[in-house]
Amino acid sequence: MEYDDSETARTFAARTREFIDEVVVPVEREALGNGPVDDGTIRELRDAARDDGVYAPHLPEEYGGHGLGYRDMLPVFEAAGRSLLGPAAIRVDAPDEGNMHTLEQFGTDAQKEAWLRPLVAGEARSGFSMTEPSPGAGSDPKMIRTTAEKDGDEWVIDGHKWWTTQGSEADVLIVMARTDPDAHPYRGCSLFLVPAETPGVEIVRDIPHVGGGLTGTGHAEIRYENVRVPEDALLGELNEGFRHAQQRLGPARLTHCMRFSGMAERALDVAKAYTSEREAFGTPISEKQNPRFRVAEAETRLHAARTMVRHAAREIAGGGEARVPVSMAKVFTANVVQDVIDDCLQLCGGSGIGKDLPIADFYENVRAFRIVDGADEVHKRVIAREAFENVDTSELENIPEYEG
Repeated sequence: MEYDDSETARTFAARTREFIDEVVVPVEREALGNGPVDDGTIRELRDAARDDGVYAPHLPEEYGGHGLGYRDMLPVFEAAGRSLLGPAAIRVDAPDEGNMHTLEQFGTDAQKEAWLRPLVAGEARSGFSMTEPSPGAGSDPKMIRTTAEKDGDEWVIDGHKWWTTQGSEADVLIVMARTDPDAHPYRGCSLFLVPAETPGVEIVRDIPHVGGGLTGTGHAEIRYENVRVPEDALLGELNEGFRHAQQRLGPARLTHCMRFSGMAERALDVAKAYTSEREAFGTPISEKQNPRFRVAEAETRLHAARTMVRHAAREIAGGGEARVPVSMAKVFTANVVQDVIDDCLQLCGGSGIGKDLPIADFYENVRAFRIVDGADEVHKRVIAREAFENVDTSELENIPEYEG
């Protein structure tokens, strides 16, 4: 399938795919079924990515990246997603990818030197601390209860967060807190850079969850009690935290889509190879109608998902917020990749649920995508709100029960 990707994007994506297939996948195969890989292995993969010229494609050259534009990043992220170790290897892994983007957009020069540079280099980790346990903010961010109050030349943060990805390993946390309790939450919250060793930051636990696989990334529950940070810890504009978060989350949802579509594509590659080699009832499985139709359906829906993501990315690149296109792309892609990986697991039978192939790990990880970065229901609500915004009832005029 041809997409409207630039020559730069196609070339870089091809190099990335070659690196993933030739360098990362062999390491993945050795680790399958043996739990998370160690930090040393990730460092070695990152060194190899630097040597191959595919490291940090989306970040400015002055910080050690390649300076690809947002739309050019998408096929590169898809290539990286072919392995669970791929995003970490080329430094497009969540949540650091989105947090680095946020720092690049809204950080001061001092904040970028303190945190963006070491994050790009892989010498630091970060977390985005926004979601809260009930009755705080979950799918409805307006319910945020964490506060940040000014005290002289410091901000004092108090609150309770959870599902902070990589929170227990983070060197710095980007914390969303209310700074104007009298304003609407969309205009009364701000972002703060909080070093993890700051007194009052308590990592309660890593929440047990589905997935994790080879990367072992956790999701932490964190308490902030009388956490004091200086004035210059404010990230971006005061009381504009929701706007900044949306500018982070919209693009991040699309890059997530591409990482997971790369995962689904790899699962399809494995399933097609397996069914071509495995015989049942006298012929290869791949020659039977049901497997062939499943693969055809998967290829078709993945093409549709990729196209939707690119459409939403064009809207963002053109300066739009693209909330509805992003929601459509996110909810559609999340369901497509889950279905594709489930079908691939089924096609591979017992080998599908075994850990000799990557599909079982893919299966464990893909389910969370329908929850993270906005659950299906939240995105459908966004889509439906616009769909019903200007309903034309003229079509009902000739129906007797609606007359007069």
